[in-house]
Amino acid sequence: MQMSYAIRCAFYQLLLAALMLVAMLQLLYLSLLSGLHGQEEQDQYFEFFPPSPRSVDQVKAQLRTALASGGVLDASGDYRVYRGLLKTTMDPNDVILATHASVDNLLHLSGLLERWEGPLSVSVFAATKEEAQLATVLAYALSSHCPDMRARVAMHLVCPSRYEAAVPDPREPGEFALLRSCQEVFDKLARVAQPGINYALGTNVSYPNNLLRNLAREGANYALVIDVDMVPSEGLWRGLREMLDQSNQWGGTALVVPAFEIRRARRMPMSKTELLQLYQVGEVRPFYYGLCTPCQAPTNYSRWVNLPEESLLRPAYVVPWQDPWEPFYVAGGKVPTFDERFRQYGFNRISQACELHVAGFDFEVLNEGFLVHKGFKEALKFHPQKEAENQHNKILYRQFKQELKAKYPSSPRRC
Repeated sequence: MQMSYAIRCAFYQLLLAALMLVAMLQLLYLSLLSGLHGQEEQDQYFEFFPPSPRSVDQVKAQLRTALASGGVLDASGDYRVYRGLLKTTMDPNDVILATHASVDNLLHLSGLLERWEGPLSVSVFAATKEEAQLATVLAYALSSHCPDMRARVAMHLVCPSRYEAAVPDPREPGEFALLRSCQEVFDKLARVAQPGINYALGTNVSYPNNLLRNLAREGANYALVIDVDMVPSEGLWRGLREMLDQSNQWGGTALVVPAFEIRRARRMPMSKTELLQLYQVGEVRPFYYGLCTPCQAPTNYSRWVNLPEESLLRPAYVVPWQDPWEPFYVAGGKVPTFDERFRQYGFNRISQACELHVAGFDFEVLNEGFLVHKGFKEALKFHPQKEAENQHNKILYRQFKQELKAKYPSSPRRC
């Protein structure tokens, strides 16, 4: 009887152990299955949102290294360039939003980060020694308190060649040392900055807009180069990524993003539906409408606003380039650089669009995406003292068009 009881106990113990083993194997299987599914989800996520392995200390170290280098002089010798104060890793097939600003106008970065989900590159111009110091301290503060800046933003600095940007001392970074959050950094910048027009800096230093544009888009395959006080439509980056990933047919094509301007910047439209509602009541109008209508007219706004609503971003129609069209566009491959001889105001973007045309690029207008400039641009708001430089750029543009004939002797296209 005792033998039979012992056998039964051993049998039940063996059965229990077998059941536990089966349960453990099932848990292991489910865990592996969940892990594989999770990895698939993670892979899809990181396809659009690559991880940033950099810590705050690593970013600060990079900033210090960039500043300690002393920078390099540009081709003219008039400006000192510091590359990579902040860096971001980027998929080579990604679309980067490239922009430029004086230190005071960096306030607009916060809004760009909200609308643009992908990598962003900004070139900052500091016209004085004090602004160069503010720019370095600001980069230090942003790298410390803004995870989004560390993950997605590259920042470069340009200042007059007679100045050198200082490496900020963490013990004496001024009032920025008291800040504890990203919002506090931008709030502090709002209090110390005097936002204005980039090319009206109140100094005898010319704003090197084309140098800054080239620096911001340097190393990018596809880039959308805009002014810092413009805002893209919601989802534009994702739509561009999906469209470009589905086909490699976009080489030699400039994908034009229609640009508008809004009377009151408090209500920035997110979708085309919202934009058109404001457009119909006169709160939104084509970019440069009151300043240089021909500079944007070839976009054919009347055709664009009447396109049927679609869910997918795609090119809607082809537009032949004509002088003085200066569209905002996305293009990859061997895109001509901006001619850095053009500074301040006048012909700086037109010249690059002209060369893009002569180099063989075609212009196709996108159906859904758009840009909105904060505020109406009016002729009276431009500074008369800059007229001399505008005339200089006008003469330079004539020379530039003649140079293109020698640069592209086999091209049938001319500006």
